[in-house]
Amino acid sequence: MQLVSVRVITNNVAGLAEFYEQVTGLDARRPAEQFAELVGPSCTLAIGSAETMVLFSAGAAVPESNRTAILEFLVEDVDREYERLASLAVAPEIVQKPTTMPWGNRSLLFRDPDGNLVNFFTPLTDEARARLAR
Repeated sequence: MQLVSVRVITNNVAGLAEFYEQVTGLDARRPAEQFAELVGPSCTLAIGSAETMVLFSAGAAVPESNRTAILEFLVEDVDREYERLASLAVAPEIVQKPTTMPWGNRSLLFRDPDGNLVNFFTPLTDEARARLAR
């Protein structure tokens, strides 16, 4: 089994796609007005309109109500990313400034426009880097 995508359901596909384009530097593919995807080297972040949920199970996903999942992105330098994000037109709400965690990652936590948590992290220790080895 291989995890290939995480999908966020929103009421504003265009706005959320633009936000993630700016924070990740990836260009979103937009095969339909109700769907966008940012394809990275290890996983795809998909963004679907709330109206697409009727194709799956109406009401199963509710936009702007996530309080458990964190979208995590491996970055080269968390502190540099923190400075870069502050200068964006869509500067995110910072939840936690760059902090070194007990498990060896340096982490920056912020929210996207829908309130979803996003973590930019950099492994600092050999053990933290080893956990990412595939």
